[in-house]
Amino acid sequence: MDFSLSDEHEALVRMVHDFATREVKPIAAELDRDHRFPAELVARMAELGLMGIEVPPELDGSGLDPVAYVLAMEEVSTACASTGVIMSVNNSLVCDPLMKFGTAEQKERWLRPLAAGEKLGCFQLSEPNAGSDAAAQKTRAVRDGDDFVINGVKNWITNGPQADTGILMAMTEPELGHKGITAFIIDMHAEGVSRGPKDDKLGIRASHSCQIFYTDHRVPADQVLGEVGGGFKVAMSTLDCGRIGIAAQALGIARAAFEAATEYACDRQTFGKRIADHQAISFMLADMAVEIDAARLLTLRAAALKAGGARHSKESAMAKLYASEVANKVAKNAIQIFGGNGYVTEYPVERHFRDAKITEIYEGTSEIQRLVIANSVLSRR
Repeated sequence: MDFSLSDEHEALVRMVHDFATREVKPIAAELDRDHRFPAELVARMAELGLMGIEVPPELDGSGLDPVAYVLAMEEVSTACASTGVIMSVNNSLVCDPLMKFGTAEQKERWLRPLAAGEKLGCFQLSEPNAGSDAAAQKTRAVRDGDDFVINGVKNWITNGPQADTGILMAMTEPELGHKGITAFIIDMHAEGVSRGPKDDKLGIRASHSCQIFYTDHRVPADQVLGEVGGGFKVAMSTLDCGRIGIAAQALGIARAAFEAATEYACDRQTFGKRIADHQAISFMLADMAVEIDAARLLTLRAAALKAGGARHSKESAMAKLYASEVANKVAKNAIQIFGGNGYVTEYPVERHFRDAKITEIYEGTSEIQRLVIANSVLSRR
């Protein structure tokens, strides 16, 4: 088994690492403090081809594979988790379903500007009373001639305040449960679409989210993504890919916390020696290194399976579950290594600690990941 990266992947890592180090990391704390959307960084990611990494060049994407996406996500997220998830949503939750389920006309009209970074996308599944239970959603799309009329509310929509295009899940036949869900492509600037105030969040504060309100919003039938009644399939396929992106984001957060803790442990001295030379601290760093590498391997495996066209639901869930829990553990222990300094905003680890928590929640909680994994394991018995 070859664990080495291709020349193309190595070049990508160098490019994104340079961008993240020079342009993203220096302003990450300011973005977090001011809750400021990093419009200038999103524009730069578009210039670098990072907003449509897996979209082919003929549709203005970079034409790279899922492994490249994971590598880029880790580098950006190590510098700023907020910037990373903005990139992740556009790639995993918007470009990916359009690539898989869109018609040629839909790809030309909707996917091309998203892949080029000219427009920004969002994914709309959750509702105030429907998160993991997608069939409980109340947003309705009622057929009216050649159109659908949509009414409802979507919750926690990352990129929502800035998005130009949305992938929306709505009930077309509620009596059928999850088989009555249909996916739609939404022009977020159209009549009947409005946005609530930005959510005031614990972490990833520069990545904005909000509620989206639909009031008699009329959508032509050519904006159905996939088949009418096929929205649950679109959503689950999309989340399989999205979980790879969140695993990579969690990996970046863990790496940032680990690197900060290692540097601090080598500088800080107690009892006449570096705290890194105390076994209690060195063992913590050793455990961090092992767990981060394990998370990276799980994430790359899921990406490689996707690249090969294989089913990867279980592997994506494993990667997301483990990487998110590692991110939280590493960030927590990084604060412990910093001691009192870890609890103040002068140092970055408190931000990594706050940013890490959401990776155990969005795109499927850790409990949902365990359910996906258990169902896969038990289906073979």
